[in-house]
Amino acid sequence: MFKKILIANRGEIALRVIRTAREMGIKTVAVYSTADRDSLHVRFADEAVCIGRPQSSDSYLNIANIMSAAEITNADAIHPGYGFLAENAKFARICNEHGVKFIGPTPEMINKMGDKITAKDTMIKAGVPVVPGGQGLLQSVDEAKGIARDMGYPVILKATAGGGGKGMRIVWEEAELEKAYDTAKAEALASFKNDGIYMEKFVEEPRHIEIQVAGDQFGNVCHLSERDCSIQRRHQKLVEESPSPFMTEELRYKMGEAAKKAAAAINYESVGTIEFLVDKHRNFYFMEMNTRIQVEHCVTEEVINYDLIKEQILIAAGHRISGKDYYPQMHSIECRINAEDAYNDFRPSPGKITVVHQPGGHGVRVDSHVYAGYVIPPYYDSMIGKLITVAQTRQEAIQTMYRALSEYVIEGVKTTIPFHLQLMQDERFRSGDFNTKFLEGFQLK
Repeated sequence: MFKKILIANRGEIALRVIRTAREMGIKTVAVYSTADRDSLHVRFADEAVCIGRPQSSDSYLNIANIMSAAEITNADAIHPGYGFLAENAKFARICNEHGVKFIGPTPEMINKMGDKITAKDTMIKAGVPVVPGGQGLLQSVDEAKGIARDMGYPVILKATAGGGGKGMRIVWEEAELEKAYDTAKAEALASFKNDGIYMEKFVEEPRHIEIQVAGDQFGNVCHLSERDCSIQRRHQKLVEESPSPFMTEELRYKMGEAAKKAAAAINYESVGTIEFLVDKHRNFYFMEMNTRIQVEHCVTEEVINYDLIKEQILIAAGHRISGKDYYPQMHSIECRINAEDAYNDFRPSPGKITVVHQPGGHGVRVDSHVYAGYVIPPYYDSMIGKLITVAQTRQEAIQTMYRALSEYVIEGVKTTIPFHLQLMQDERFRSGDFNTKFLEGFQLK
């Protein structure tokens, strides 16, 4: 087992890793930018090293500085968390070349799933259903028009190196295609330094349902059931839950088997997520694989009583997984609490938090790194915490969430708590009648 883990991340996920490592008897090293010197992950780690200025490129994306921090602290493993360098094959390779274990999959696995075209080809060969679409990168707008005519509108353009909705455009008719093509390529280049885009048939009224998987170094693979992440705004998830209210036992079995095929196709090692689009007829299609821990891993932990961070560390240290599949025993919902003004188009709201009161009680979990007096820096993602509830049924989990949100007090900055309170009372949401387009007609009162 590792003696010391450096966490190459910040905020609540860094704190989350530190807590599990401490329970496992493993020392931890926090890295931080000058903007994060007062963050809780810095205070709670056994050691802390400043790695640069506030901008991510100077700190949390600065591989040389992170590796230097690992060397001077004698860390024998690095946990990347999510975001930043979590799915960076170059970083994983450099860790391995310097004798520091990257807690995650190999660089080869990251590359296979990180490029959307390669991932789609791999899934086709493995027999996993994929969204119908043209094969390979688009070379011209004329090629795009020809494929779209054959496939039929609507279609969607996607960046091959993309994520988070960047480089993505839905096209409803040919007259819109050229502008969407140029815009998607420009956005992809600006976001990922790679302007490659491809086209798929656009699945209308889809659910976004993902399957948590785990694989070890011995070829064992299992799934840990599903999460429904359909409540999104501009392709950014806001609420996640497990199990999905749209799921049937037959669909869960089919999607679970497909997810295991996907992971086995690349001999996947670590925990990861296979993301699917599911249409209104319950046909499902592979969308992408996230080769890291995800923000919403907490709901899976709550419904199967399973520490996914611990499992990541154990797998990286060479332990075998049980190989058995896991199914939800409870119902869990997660609301992402962002420092955003929900009444002003969700505009980011950095600044000093003056008052914090976190909810508690039976079935309530809060993963957050903020406190009264903490200053939310403007340089990073606006998420400041996750509120998770768990109960015997979905309706009970919703009621507990509404109660917990009503108790949650954060003053000094705007947050998304008012949005979540209204959502928990929305009859369509409560009945499970929603898809990824649900929020397009949602008006905050």
